[in-house]
Amino acid sequence: MSVYLAEFIGTTILLYFGNSVNAATSLNKSYAQGSGWVITTLGWGLAVTFGIYAVGNISGAHINPAVTTSLAMAGEIEWQIVPGYIISQLLGGIFGATLAWLQYLPHWRKTEDQATKLGVFCTAGAIDQKSANLISEMLGTMILIVGLMMIGANKFTEGLNPLVVGGLIALIGMAQGGSTGYAINPARDFGPRLAHFILPIKGKGSSNWSYAWIPVLGPFIGGGAGAALYYLIFKGVTSSLGWAAIGLMITAIIVAIIEESRK
Repeated sequence: MSVYLAEFIGTTILLYFGNSVNAATSLNKSYAQGSGWVITTLGWGLAVTFGIYAVGNISGAHINPAVTTSLAMAGEIEWQIVPGYIISQLLGGIFGATLAWLQYLPHWRKTEDQATKLGVFCTAGAIDQKSANLISEMLGTMILIVGLMMIGANKFTEGLNPLVVGGLIALIGMAQGGSTGYAINPARDFGPRLAHFILPIKGKGSSNWSYAWIPVLGPFIGGGAGAALYYLIFKGVTSSLGWAAIGLMITAIIVAIIEESRK
């Protein structure tokens, strides 16, 4: 199996489980409706775990463009494979979200609220304040990348790593996810958002494209900053791209703080 097909399959698994958890907990007539944020975060953590188990030994199971670009910035993978990985992850996100739509096919027409239906597929700010939402996505992805590199630096019993990574995802969801729904993965948000736009979902409403740049740009910058900080702290070096990501993140933080101070 090629690494690109593996990334497609791994991301499909992630989004099929993840979007299905969202559907189960929010759509009308679902037995799991209203089961809450803890179920959601645990479900997404396990979705990542099984995506990694499926293809980790083939492609490394990045299943996240921000992970791929962060590793390339750190010099741990070649840049030449990055475009193929990202395309495969995006297509997997679309396909996984489509499977989740099919899983709950009759529930969409039973759910009138358009925001609820969109929320099954993609994220939005709990408070619509774009600068702060961007910082939330940056920080969440920074924590993800630093955490992944810390996990990778340790030796675990064979086969345990995916469970540890899933635990990290669940923890990020519980701690940092309440502000934006913690996309921390451009393919996790943009792929399903495209699926929402394309699929014949009854009464679906807008796909909220005005927000779509935040869960794409935020993870890319935050992930790059996370890789740069890890290498700077633990190895004493970082790349020029890493410094650029840190600079962009600091600038975004300053802008967000200034905007909040004026509210």
